[in-house]
Amino acid sequence: MERTTRRAVQAAATRAAVVQAAGRLFAADGYVRTTVDAVAAESGVAVQTIYNSVGNKAALLSAVLDEAAAGPGARASVLELMRERTRNAADLPALIAVLADWFVEVHPRTAGINAVIARAAALDDAAARLEKERGQQRLRRYEEAAAAARARGGLSSGMTDAEGAAAIWSLGHPQVYRAMVQDTGWPVPAYRDWMAAALAAVLA
Repeated sequence: MERTTRRAVQAAATRAAVVQAAGRLFAADGYVRTTVDAVAAESGVAVQTIYNSVGNKAALLSAVLDEAAAGPGARASVLELMRERTRNAADLPALIAVLADWFVEVHPRTAGINAVIARAAALDDAAARLEKERGQQRLRRYEEAAAAARARGGLSSGMTDAEGAAAIWSLGHPQVYRAMVQDTGWPVPAYRDWMAAALAAVLA
């Protein structure tokens, strides 16, 4: 048992080193120019170790996004974390605050890798599929948030959970954050206040 645990810890450490190395190279050189060989050299492991621990280059890109979204030292996946926060939201204003705070928390962490993915999607089919799949994944997950809003008295206008999810997805899209904060120069607190007001207007 101890040996198995030690192997699991070592495997997790190796995977983390590989993902972090990939993140550095994607940021510096872009997705297309980064090779699995380069990630292996950067992380100090064999190429086969990368395929065994994470997968191909597209899987590396996906893993870098996951790590950025979860944040350093994350104790749970993003899905688990947000489900816990949603459960703890006592009413609709508290739920809206959870969502607004999450967008303020996650977008600064993921802005860099999302920009890498957006640029790569124009040139690489695997990156384009990843961008589309992640967008659809977020849309599906926001149906849980929309249902939680309904359970707290929201969506009283007749909007369906799917429509509520689409509204949350649209307002919280990474490109909206990039346009408003990075391109236009909105302060993050102003973005957060706008997000909370927009979500309240849509979900109430």
